[in-house]
Amino acid sequence: MVHSAGLRTGEILALQWEDIDLTTGTLTVMRTDWRGHIGSPKGGRARKIPLTPRALAALKALRHLRGKLVFCWGDGKRWTFVTMRAGLKRQEKRAGLRITGWHILRHTFCSHLAMRGAPSRAIQELTGHQSIAATNRYMHLAPGELRNAIALLDRSAV
Repeated sequence: MVHSAGLRTGEILALQWEDIDLTTGTLTVMRTDWRGHIGSPKGGRARKIPLTPRALAALKALRHLRGKLVFCWGDGKRWTFVTMRAGLKRQEKRAGLRITGWHILRHTFCSHLAMRGAPSRAIQELTGHQSIAATNRYMHLAPGELRNAIALLDRSAV
C-alpha cells in the first residue's frame, strides 16, 4: 500500500474502509494516527489518491468486517507504530533485506514516479507535501537515470 499510494505510517494506521472507494479505485486520506491520537493529515487537508490496479485488488482481497479500520488486529483493535515497525522488520529479515523502515517506502514511491516521468507537481499532490522542495528531497534517481535523461536529446522530433 505504501509503495503504491505513498501513504505516511500514521495515514495507514488511521485508514478506514469509508476512505476507500472500491468502485472508482480511489483512496481519500482523511486522518492520521500520531502516537495513538487521531487527527487531520499532516498539512491539515485531505487528499485523494487514485489506486493502482494491484493496490485496488489487494484492498478488495483484504476487505473484512472486523471494524472500520483497514489495517487492524483480528478483533478490530488498532495497530500501533510499534506493530507496523516490528512487522516490516520481520518481513525484511525473512527476505534477507537490509532493515530500513516504513518511511523509506515513501521515498521509493516518489522516486519511482519521478523515474517514470511523473511531473513533480503531481508527486507533490499525491504525497501531500506542502512544498515542491519537500517533494524534491524524496525523489532519488536510480543509477543510469541521468544517462536516460540525456538520451532524450537524441530522440527524433515528432
